[in-house]
Amino acid sequence: MRFIGFIVFFIYVYCEVSCFIAVANIIGVFLALICIIATSILGFSLVKTQGLKNLSIMQQKIANNQSPKNELIKSVALLFAGFFLLIPGFLTDILGAILLIPNVQEHIVKFIVRKIPIKSTFSSSQTHYQNEDIIEGEFKRKNDE
Repeated sequence: MRFIGFIVFFIYVYCEVSCFIAVANIIGVFLALICIIATSILGFSLVKTQGLKNLSIMQQKIANNQSPKNELIKSVALLFAGFFLLIPGFLTDILGAILLIPNVQEHIVKFIVRKIPIKSTFSSSQTHYQNEDIIEGEFKRKNDE
């Protein structure tokens, strides 16, 4: 049971190396290495732009007192996509690119929301203090000696 992680890791490495060798035989080793580096850089920039867009949507929902749970799940999908794109290899780049597709992210969000009941009670600090009286004052701490 302890060796399952090692077996999965070695199967992954075997598949990545086999895929790299197949691509290198077709387009050449140097061009295959350039493709791996280029997909990492391109993937990082895509994750950055989509992450900033997702962050602005979350801020708008928070300002409107709406729950940003769907955007949080999309952020996790973007995090995994960035992780897969930064790992060198063609298979992980393909998986990371698939996670960047908005339709795939929507299906992931629907699946997670349907499977895991997420109850969110959200209240903004701006509306929290509008309905309550604020009492200002000073206090002194006394010891019970």
